[in-house]
Parts: sequence; C-alpha cells; structure tokens
Amino acid sequence: MSTYVSKEVQAGIDAARRTAKRAAARLRVKTGTDKVYPILRIWDTGFALDAEDAPELRGLVDIYDGARHLRQCLIIASAEAGGEVICDFKRATESHDQPPRDFAVDPAAPVALIGRESSARQL
Repeated sequence: MSTYVSKEVQAGIDAARRTAKRAAARLRVKTGTDKVYPILRIWDTGFALDAEDAPELRGLVDIYDGARHLRQCLIIASAEAGGEVICDFKRATESHDQPPRDFAVDPAAPVALIGRESSARQL
C-alpha cells in the first residue's frame, strides 16, 4: 500500500485542519485596535495563533473565553513556527469580576442579618 499523497491533496488536508482548529477555538485574543484572533493553543507562558490571519503581535492584549475576560497580557516576543505564530508573555494579569478587598474576610461571619426576637414579639 502506498502512503504517497499529492501536494494538492496534502494542502487541502492541512487547510481543513486549520479551519477545524479555528472553529473549535473558544479562546480569543483582542488587540488594542479591536481586532480579534482565535487562539489555537495556550500555556502558562504564552499562546499560539494561526499564522495565516494573525500579525506579529507585540504589546498589551486581552484574552477572552467567549465574552468572559480572562486576563490581560503583555507580549514581548512572537515568532512563526509550523504554521503558527507563537507569542510569549512578559506578564499575564488575571481578570476578576469583583474589585480586590483590602481586608480579611472572617470565615465565621454571618451570611445575613437576622432580626431581633424582641421586635418579633411586639407585633
């Protein structure tokens, strides 16, 4: 059995794989110019984009999971390897949905206030 595949067929297979990866990607990176690119892979120190539609990124970007803001990252280096643009973080700051507290929360604190018994007896 021959394992030879013509260049045209291999190019079609590679294009279909890239399209499937882009369609399956939930994570997106948004640049300062409001352009959005799908993230193919992500790890602790960086992420990978498709080389066809992504520029060489540098500077401050935001990473989203759908509409949820995950983190803000400063990209210091990006290089192309294997059809992907590899971006490395200088810093990655997690995004929070609440402002940080400037005090320690007591784990034994009551969740809600309960009215006094004396006020209930007056009724």
